Amino acid sequence: MELIRIYQCFCDRTRLRILNLLQHGPLCVCHLQRILGEPQVKISKHLAYLRGHQLVESERCANWMVYHLPEEPSELLKRNLACLQDSMREESVFQRDLDRLKEVLDELGADCPACVREHHQHQNSCRS
Repeated sequence: MELIRIYQCFCDRTRLRILNLLQHGPLCVCHLQRILGEPQVKISKHLAYLRGHQLVESERCANWMVYHLPEEPSELLKRNLACLQDSMREESVFQRDLDRLKEVLDELGADCPACVREHHQHQNSCRS
């Protein structure tokens, strides 16, 4: 039944966009809202759905709620996320989201949750 749970989450464009972004590291609702250009209520609703289906996890970081992919995803989820990532290269909306993600990450300041900032700074230093 895990496959059905995964595909239920994959059948919505906004949830696909969120999963695509979270493959690059943790983000808070406000970052997702800014990148996707959607209201906070809509983003939160989709994150709650994904969390309820165990495709994302959340943690409080000071006053922020930060979302990320599961620390130890199942093999089935890993394979489906990899397939999803391959497919997204062909869709312009997902590429635009990644471009906006880069802009948001370049602007991370002191007001950003430390757990988000530190993860993305570590990722950037590993790429250098």
